Amino acid sequence: MPVQPRRAADAAASPETVRLDGVGFGYGDGPEVLRDVNLTLPRGSFHFLTGPSGAGKSTLLKLLTLTARPTRGRLQLFGEEAGAAPRRALPAFRRRMGVVFQDFRLLDHLSAFENAALPLRLAGARPESYADDVAEMLEWVGLEARAQTCPPALSGGEKQRLAIARAVIAGPELIVADEPTGNVDAAMAARLLKLFQSLNRLGATVLIATHDEALAARSGAAVLSLDGGRVRETAA
Repeated sequence: MPVQPRRAADAAASPETVRLDGVGFGYGDGPEVLRDVNLTLPRGSFHFLTGPSGAGKSTLLKLLTLTARPTRGRLQLFGEEAGAAPRRALPAFRRRMGVVFQDFRLLDHLSAFENAALPLRLAGARPESYADDVAEMLEWVGLEARAQTCPPALSGGEKQRLAIARAVIAGPELIVADEPTGNVDAAMAARLLKLFQSLNRLGATVLIATHDEALAARSGAAVLSLDGGRVRETAA
């Protein structure tokens, strides 16, 4: 199991991990994909994000991970202004996140073990200090026998599980996942959900975009629905 989510040193840390006020986003001169989005994710909360294809779920996640910026409105992360933050400030925000991308974004020349360990390595940790944690995480996602295998030799489901392991290994404060169970069977989806729930119990704020409404319903977590460019809470 990964380490406990990191905490900001500031004792007066914001009770909100994510806050969007009147956020809009559009591509070029086209209509806005997101319109007047008001969203608050309290620290330590767990939410699913649902909605039809093309509703803007991936776009909203891009805003939260700062790979896109709001066209208008205000975006705050960890109690700090993020939507209009200078580019040099973005890495500090991203180091506090774990992101599971739909296209995995694994490094093909690194083994599964090395991919999973990458956030720890980039943070300056020594290999001997994290080897056991990485091995345990790979076992949790069912990849212990594939630890020395590089991504080109992994199946789509294995790549998905490896991407999740890499995203959560460092105990991020905010976990954002885009369809993290889309390429795995029902049993593994349930196992991965337990992993996200365990991290949430340790204090991480979790937001999972999914088409699997049954999985969201079984989780007992709050469900946000994105449709027509706006977000509303549909269940708790």
